[in-house]
Amino acid sequence: MISNEQLRDEARAWSEKTGLTPKEIQVREMKRKWASCSSRGRVTLATSLLSEPKKKRDKVIVHELLHLRYPNHGKMFHVMLKSYLAE
Repeated sequence: MISNEQLRDEARAWSEKTGLTPKEIQVREMKRKWASCSSRGRVTLATSLLSEPKKKRDKVIVHELLHLRYPNHGKMFHVMLKSYLAE
């Protein structure tokens, strides 16, 4: 299990790799989802991710960061998601 700060560090690292910079990264309890991205640029990650494998955390982080550029789950969103996670 990792800490809240380690999860934020992982999100910051992905932010650098993708060039997508949220205004804020927060970690908090979420009952119905893994994460969210607000229209104002805040990425919120669920505390339940702390005990998930790195591959799952990476997928969720990249997914939310991509919403900073692609607000829906269109074709470009999925192309970019696959390209970042294929590394």
